[in-house]
Amino acid sequence: MFSLPLRDDALLRPLEPWNATEFAEHLERAREHIRPWVGSAFASDPAEVILERYAQRVAADSGRLFGIWLDGVLVGGVMFVAFDVASGVCEVGCWVEPGAEGRGLVTPACRVLVEWALRVRGMHRVEWRCRADNARSAAVAARLGMTLEGVLRGAWLFEGARYDEQLWAVLATDLEDH
Repeated sequence: MFSLPLRDDALLRPLEPWNATEFAEHLERAREHIRPWVGSAFASDPAEVILERYAQRVAADSGRLFGIWLDGVLVGGVMFVAFDVASGVCEVGCWVEPGAEGRGLVTPACRVLVEWALRVRGMHRVEWRCRADNARSAAVAARLGMTLEGVLRGAWLFEGARYDEQLWAVLATDLEDH
């Protein structure tokens, strides 16, 4: 089992089915806070179902889920929402519970995923999608060096209302410039 320090008090490590109890407790603290900003299945499915879904994606090399632990407590995470090796395109996402916002955890955790996808796995493109009114999420994409490529009008459905969705991306060739 690997664990990657994000800083002295924070770790990034895989979230797997055996973490179901801890993940369920975390989701109880986070669910209402993240519901408007994440996919509906992630915000509503039981912890066990989410972890099993991602375990299957890991086995198929089509997605991954990692938790962020702060002082030994699971407070959020990052994931490859999609990971398509054949096309060289993947999507990174994140979430945190309210007490972990603004603590400098998400950007370094996402940076690990972006750099791994581009430098180790040879992906061509890493995407980031967020509701256009989610300023915190857009700020993470910008800090990751992503470019806002456009706005998909009315593409995000939440509780019967439609919201615009931003599409951000970074290409492997962008890293060569830095």
